[in-house]
Amino acid sequence: MKTSLDPTNTSDIRALLGKANRAFTKNFPGESDQRQPVHTVYGGAQLFKADTARKMGAVALKSLREFAPDPDVLARVLGYDAKPEFARRVYERVVEKLTREPVEDFRIDFEDGYGNRPDAEEDGHAQSSAGEVVLGMKNQTLAPFIGIRIKPFSEELFARSSRTMDLFISTMLEKSGGKLPGNFVITIPKVVIPEQVTALDGLLSVIEEKTGLAHGVLKIELMIEMPQAIIDSDGRSPLPALVRAGRGRVTGVHFGTYDYTAGCSITATHQRMDHPACDFAKNVMQVSLAQTGIMLSDGATNVMPVGPSADGIHRAWKLAYDHIRHSLVTAYYQGWDLHPAQLPVRYAAVYSFFLEGFEPAAARLKAFMDKAAQATLLGDVFDDAATGQGLLNFFLRAINCGAITEEEARVTGLTLEEIRARSFLKILDARRGKN
Repeated sequence: MKTSLDPTNTSDIRALLGKANRAFTKNFPGESDQRQPVHTVYGGAQLFKADTARKMGAVALKSLREFAPDPDVLARVLGYDAKPEFARRVYERVVEKLTREPVEDFRIDFEDGYGNRPDAEEDGHAQSSAGEVVLGMKNQTLAPFIGIRIKPFSEELFARSSRTMDLFISTMLEKSGGKLPGNFVITIPKVVIPEQVTALDGLLSVIEEKTGLAHGVLKIELMIEMPQAIIDSDGRSPLPALVRAGRGRVTGVHFGTYDYTAGCSITATHQRMDHPACDFAKNVMQVSLAQTGIMLSDGATNVMPVGPSADGIHRAWKLAYDHIRHSLVTAYYQGWDLHPAQLPVRYAAVYSFFLEGFEPAAARLKAFMDKAAQATLLGDVFDDAATGQGLLNFFLRAINCGAITEEEARVTGLTLEEIRARSFLKILDARRGKN
């Protein structure tokens, strides 16, 4: 049968469509294949030391052993599966994590956790904390992700904020011989307009040029704490524009629960991470930045597990656990922690979440790989790679945080080399080459 469409007459249409498809793929490359920490721990710059992460781990272990001395107690307090084998697996992995790598990401804070101090004092802390980072690099005691949070780029604080950042980075590079710690980032709070991000990008470009760093190596993390950063006066989300203003530097966007709820006139009693207003804001963040490679983070539970009463500690733990699980269910795989005694709960929540989903996800990924291999063998086009990558990302996140081991992940039918490749499409291409 003769068709109506002649390829020679549709070449312009195909070219236009191809150009549009390539532009879309460039703007929405997909979820980042880089490791994302499960939390960011914030601590005042005046208190930071090279071994802060290790000390926090020791405090966290002490709290766990005192207030949840065995797997059954922790499972009962937090409310996850109390079956002996499951509870034991979670507990043992929490202890191992707190011993080996208690903090995944640490932010040296010059904002809320630091306060407003005399200029000379903040200058001193910027330099001394930079020196501690270099000592931590030498002694290998830093968290695998680290950075600083500067003050907002408001008119009143811009000069102070930029000076602190310059002093910290310049001192750190001078003492380290021009080396940055791994996964270093500058967090800017209370971002509302693209010009604030543009200004930060410009300052970082100057610092890179003056210190000999490669352009773009200094990365930015945005904190979304104001309602106007979610929906602007025209009824649109400014988030994509905020990210674009960083010219490729922005790697993450974090949600600030308590400033945001205050900005929405929610009374202090009801300012909490799982408030519907927060869910709305985080949904907007999620949709606006989906498939861009930007890592999203939830906020923190501000009820600290401190004090002499075990009941009080347990209530604070349970509240934090519920908040973390709420974040995980809504695909926010990172959050904030503010106190060492919150760390056992962070890992118990994350590990129980991934271990609960381990068997069904493994079976689904194995079946998916079989389907993909069959399509490859038959020569069909397999175009559902996004689902395969999503399943693979589940295991990558679980492995990165210590919830499961690489060996355990092999039940998916993937080899260790394929898992480490981090890309479903690369796995398919490699298997296609073998066939």
